[in-house]
Amino acid sequence: MTTKELVDQIHKKRSFLCIGLDVDLDKIPKHLLEKEDPIFEFNKTIIDATHHLVVGYKPNTAFYEAYGIRGWKSLEKTIKYVNTEYPEIFTIADAKRGDIGNTSTMYAKAFFEDLEFDSVTVAPYMGKDSVEPFLAFKNKHTILLALTSNQGAFDFQTKDIAGKELYKRVLETSKSWKNSENLMYVVGATKAEYLSDIRKIIPDSFLLVPGVGAQGGSLQEVCKYGLNDQVGLLINSSRGIIYASNGLDYADAAANKALELQQEMKKILSETT
Repeated sequence: MTTKELVDQIHKKRSFLCIGLDVDLDKIPKHLLEKEDPIFEFNKTIIDATHHLVVGYKPNTAFYEAYGIRGWKSLEKTIKYVNTEYPEIFTIADAKRGDIGNTSTMYAKAFFEDLEFDSVTVAPYMGKDSVEPFLAFKNKHTILLALTSNQGAFDFQTKDIAGKELYKRVLETSKSWKNSENLMYVVGATKAEYLSDIRKIIPDSFLLVPGVGAQGGSLQEVCKYGLNDQVGLLINSSRGIIYASNGLDYADAAANKALELQQEMKKILSETT
């Protein structure tokens, strides 16, 4: 998917919402456990109930890998279902990969060619030659961890390195990498106050912003500092939407939570674009 196609969907749906499909068998409605593939069944009904309100889905691969081969098969079925039924929706493999060149190439092939995701999250710690193999794929996007929403982000990401915070050095350095136009960045919603400085470095890039909802991030604050001329934001909510109910009404409850966020986004877009 091209950036233009993503932007077109944002304006068409008046939404920049992404739903994280982080499926925990201990949390989904108990009646689904009787199904042949409860993970896929859960995802399918959530997707069918919310697709008109969102522009992206983001499965965190850990929640599938934890169940071994059957979990991976559920992930395959989920992404194939989105790509077949709702091909206009942007898909993110939240895998946080990153390794030496040959290994990164294989990771990229797994997510871009085999599973056919539109994007994948990547860790920058090993530098240029661990990220550029992902950037080589046309119309695919590499979402670089920049400033994350967890408390441990302060251990390294905000530390001063020769007069500048590490996350700023990551942002600045990444702009020099080959095919850097294919980069997006992860910036946690709980770090909204940092977005002004981030936008000075990467004014035109898309930001994937987790942490709105269960983690306490503010949509209004994120938009105040993070919106750009193309909107430039993908706001992710996972637990706050998919686990809105664990009863028979779980899909409707998820749709209602998604609608609440979409309506907030519609209002923000009407005031800013």
